[in-house]
Amino acid sequence: MSDRKAPPLVEMRDVSVAFGGIQAVDNVTVDLYPGEVVGLLGHNGAGKSTLIKCLSGAYKMDAGEILIDGERAEIGNPRDARAYNIETIYQTLALADNLDAASNLFLGRELVTPMGFVNDAQMEAETRRIMGRLNSNFKKFKDPVKALSGGQRQSVAIARAVYFNARILIMDEPTAALGPQETEMVAELIKELKSQGIGIFLIEHDIHNVMKLCDRASVMKNGKLVGTVNVDEVTDEDILGMIILGKTPEAA
Repeated sequence: MSDRKAPPLVEMRDVSVAFGGIQAVDNVTVDLYPGEVVGLLGHNGAGKSTLIKCLSGAYKMDAGEILIDGERAEIGNPRDARAYNIETIYQTLALADNLDAASNLFLGRELVTPMGFVNDAQMEAETRRIMGRLNSNFKKFKDPVKALSGGQRQSVAIARAVYFNARILIMDEPTAALGPQETEMVAELIKELKSQGIGIFLIEHDIHNVMKLCDRASVMKNGKLVGTVNVDEVTDEDILGMIILGKTPEAA
């Protein structure tokens, strides 16, 4: 469970973003604690992806502020976000299909020998170490990632984020297009990340996944925050009502 005695890992306060005359995010506040998974839900166009892209540095806010560990954070681009140990795993996973797990893990951040050569042996050893923490069943270290299953590819993307000290992880529908067994593998990975105190924002459409994986759920509609609920205190129908009707369970 999350540690509510500590300050939030992230607070996004009164965030607003407009594109032309369209208010994509309208005065939205959400937060995330260590070891917690917060689901972000809403129809396409609800504003959840725009909101979270402000945290990842892909978009700039028109108004509002972001606090990390209670301190105001300046996030103007993805490099700034990484400096705050924020890592994003997009649906595409941003993996190089022709490279193996270690080469993907260190893509653009390769380990080198004192002579300046890429240190393949050390990169593989580090990949095996981090995979041992996250997914001990992963064995295909020599295969190009295009030969891996969807869940195994997710493992590589998650391992890359964790290796580079992610404390705040943004995951965009990590189980989309996965079968039941692969979905269960990703669920186990998320539980392991939680146990390590990592906070996760989970952009999700599947309410069943939210009920299974998340501690809290924040629902957006037409750019506004409908509300944030504790998942163990509501039903699937309650959350569906928030998405469709734009009302919290007590207001419905």
